[in-house]
Amino acid sequence: MATDNFGVAGLGVMGRNVALNIERNGFPVVAYNRGDENANRMRSESAGKNVTVTQSIEEFVARLNRPRRVLLMVTAGVGTDRVIDALMEHLDAGDVVIDGGNSHFPDTDRRAERLHDAGLHFVGCGISGGEEGALWGPSIMPGGDREAYERIAPVLEKIAAKSEDDGSCVTYCGRRAAGHYVKMVHNGIEYGIMQLVCEVYDILRRGAGLPTTEIQAVFQAWTESPQVGGYLVDISAECLAKTDSDGGGALVEKILDTAGQKGTGKWTAQSALDLGVPIPTLSQAVNARILSGLKQARVEASRILTGPTAPYAGDLEELVRILHDALHLAMVASYAQGLHLIQTASKEFDYGTDLAEVSRIWKQGCIIRSRLLDPIKRAYMEQPEIENMLVHPSFAAIVNDSLPSLRRAVELANASGVPSTCFGATLAYLDSYRSEFLPANLLQALRDNFGAHTYRRLDKEGVFHSQWSREA
Repeated sequence: MATDNFGVAGLGVMGRNVALNIERNGFPVVAYNRGDENANRMRSESAGKNVTVTQSIEEFVARLNRPRRVLLMVTAGVGTDRVIDALMEHLDAGDVVIDGGNSHFPDTDRRAERLHDAGLHFVGCGISGGEEGALWGPSIMPGGDREAYERIAPVLEKIAAKSEDDGSCVTYCGRRAAGHYVKMVHNGIEYGIMQLVCEVYDILRRGAGLPTTEIQAVFQAWTESPQVGGYLVDISAECLAKTDSDGGGALVEKILDTAGQKGTGKWTAQSALDLGVPIPTLSQAVNARILSGLKQARVEASRILTGPTAPYAGDLEELVRILHDALHLAMVASYAQGLHLIQTASKEFDYGTDLAEVSRIWKQGCIIRSRLLDPIKRAYMEQPEIENMLVHPSFAAIVNDSLPSLRRAVELANASGVPSTCFGATLAYLDSYRSEFLPANLLQALRDNFGAHTYRRLDKEGVFHSQWSREA
């Protein structure tokens, strides 16, 4: 099997880089792209390599050894269905189709059922790492047909990122759409941590009045931090250090303050609502991006609505320490929320996902890789069924030690009028999760009052309804 060729359909940047990664690791590649531009670029970049570029589905399929293995690297949605439709006219029973795009997990289940009925194997496969990761080693999250996974595992294990102590950053994530579900939540965690990083930047910039050069120095120092160090902090330091080649100064200061979202963050929030899992840090990160898009409305509102603008006047070293510890705790909470969601989905959809393995393969290659993932992996190895890793002794200690810093960071942001969208949501989440009592007793009374929804009591068994009006 290791000497058989491997098909890659879709030769955009990610597809080209994955194809080159596969070829570099000893597997001949047959590549397909209908359009001339991407096909010709692949021919140029793979000159002298064991890569054959085709522009027709018929030739593409004909050149693959049976049982065929075809990786789709095309735009998620309708584009994926169109390529699958074309492939199914030429594939044979036993061939394996792998969807490496950011597909929505219900689409993955639908496609798997359809291909199964045709005698084909289907793997929904999350791939994280961006352009560089695709070329030199991404984190890979396959799920679906276990037999199909075993057929493609020799390739995936070769091309995946490697951690020094834990091997290839790929694992079988579980049955059905588990791979794409895990990748979706990975992206939701990514949304949360990115927004938290941006809020630190905003507090330092607008709350404390620091210039970009000094903020960059803070993030640069944090790249070595065992608590917050990781890829997203690393590239934050890079972005803040970049000088604008057209006029000088920090490039980040010239970038329009609006951001989009491609769907995975929204899907994560929607799935969490469907499953009844609280992920406020990740959900609020989606809202923050939506709010950023209201640029004209925000400009107009800034002329009408007022708020505090007084800058922070305290010790800067103390502020940086507070923000470091607050970011550490909020990052822990982001991973905790995401992994709680994966665990719940695994039970609901019968995925059979191993959270220790998920944590292991996120240690390198992917966007959310950080130094926190090794202790997270160990926590789930020790307690695989723990509902929320925050109550594991190692993370409970972090919560108890750093919660005052998170609270102080939110207070400082509020005092200077800087929105702490995700820091504030994280604080509310942690305060709620650690509370034996929440005011849902009054909520239930209100619901029973206007809608006769009934309630339960603390002091006796049963379901009750009351007449709440004073006139009753």
